Amino acid sequence: MTDLTALLLLVVFATLVATGARHWRIPAPSLLVVGGLLIGLLPWIPDVQVTPEVISVVVLPPLLYASAEEIPWRELRVVWRPVTVLAFGLVLATAAAVGAVASAVTPLNTTMAFVLGAVLASTDPVAVTALGRKIALPPRIQVLVQSESLFNDATSLVLFKVAVGTAIAAHAVTLPAAGGQFLALGGGGALIGAGVAGAVALIRRRTEDPILETVIALVTPYAAYVLAEDLHTSGVTAVVVAGVVLGSTGHKLSNATIRLQVHAVYGTVIFLLESVVFALIGLELPALVRQLTVDEHGWPLGVLAVATTVIAVRLLGVVPLSTVMQRRRSNGPVTWRIPAVVSWAGTRGVMPLAAALSIPLTADDGTPLPHRPLILVLTTGVVVLTLVLQGFTLAPVVRWSKIALEPEHTAREEARARAGLAKAGLDCLDELEAVEAAPVTLINQLRRGLLARLDQADADQDDDTAPSSSSSATGYRELRRTVIAAETATLQRLYADNHISDLTRRRLQRKLDLEEAGLGDE
Repeated sequence: MTDLTALLLLVVFATLVATGARHWRIPAPSLLVVGGLLIGLLPWIPDVQVTPEVISVVVLPPLLYASAEEIPWRELRVVWRPVTVLAFGLVLATAAAVGAVASAVTPLNTTMAFVLGAVLASTDPVAVTALGRKIALPPRIQVLVQSESLFNDATSLVLFKVAVGTAIAAHAVTLPAAGGQFLALGGGGALIGAGVAGAVALIRRRTEDPILETVIALVTPYAAYVLAEDLHTSGVTAVVVAGVVLGSTGHKLSNATIRLQVHAVYGTVIFLLESVVFALIGLELPALVRQLTVDEHGWPLGVLAVATTVIAVRLLGVVPLSTVMQRRRSNGPVTWRIPAVVSWAGTRGVMPLAAALSIPLTADDGTPLPHRPLILVLTTGVVVLTLVLQGFTLAPVVRWSKIALEPEHTAREEARARAGLAKAGLDCLDELEAVEAAPVTLINQLRRGLLARLDQADADQDDDTAPSSSSSATGYRELRRTVIAAETATLQRLYADNHISDLTRRRLQRKLDLEEAGLGDE
């Protein structure tokens, strides 16, 4: 079997499993990991070896970018304090705890145990985003979990580089050196990400070519990542910052047709990459286990101990922080529901795997790094365990906590927003009629449709009164585009005034885009 054939079969397998997960309403990453693990255990399946470049350069940038684009800037500004505490304090505590436990229960020495701690210190944005898409968490909690998983990567990346540098150079790194490295990695990556986002925004404002816009959207995360890495800063931070900036402003940079096309293409790419990479995580574990030496065969105990430590440290870190924040806001008695969900959402995934794969094979003196295969096995094992355990149980924990938004809540919010848009459209028609800017017949046709929407009738009844002549059809399209522009402006105002969530804004904007694109060209 050639590598190309194996890749095609993996894509087919991952797509089928991910499609099944959507049909059965279970987390796709968890099912993909289990499926990959079961396939990897088959005796006739060849060993799977994934190079770090494939994960860190090819797979990670678009997945990180897609996760960052989903974070609304408005909610991010509200949760920046707890995100900062979790992204620094909790990462350091997790790395130290994992290092201590690993050195006690595995053959790893202190230095290599700290490397493992740095690898597993941060939650994974790709896994967290993929698991959270089907769970209706309140916007602030969803943004908190997602933002933490994105921004704690800078801290864990510095820790990882410090730990690996200590391991391969056989000498300790000073605190000032580590601090300078963090500023160079995190700060430099943020500046490069913001610069790339600014350049992309300038280009997108000056083009209306759907193909070019799609290419720009696909290239942007790779440009931010590669440029930052070439300048010895954090590519992960650059991609995250670029994604957050463009995610908050991207809807203003293009028209409806382009937004729909970019959304469709990017959605397909993300679906394929997520499906394949989570299947690879499970598929690779049996092959890694077969590389272990005799003294490393106690790895299952190490995986269980490290995974327990990761979950416990997160729980012990999140609960006090949540208690302090709830008391500061004085919104009633302290509740356990929010910290329980935030703690249980801290899965590991693609990022730790990419970091572990990038560990050098040898030290500076040419000697092999001890127990490198064991670190890969422990990392992959913890990733698999957290994705399966927390992935399959996150939805029940959310339901048990009773903090999830009910479908009726989202439906009511969207209905109120749609009514507001319809009223904005009617006001726009009244203004056009007052200045005689359009034929009264066309204005009345659109008015009937908007009134029907206010009455929760079927908006498709507009088609029964659509004009038949070419000139009337052209006038109708122009008038409808004018009304859609007024509705879009109202939608943005509703979001800016905190009347609707970012999810509702995105849904209604997509409906307006579909309606505008359906008008066709003049």
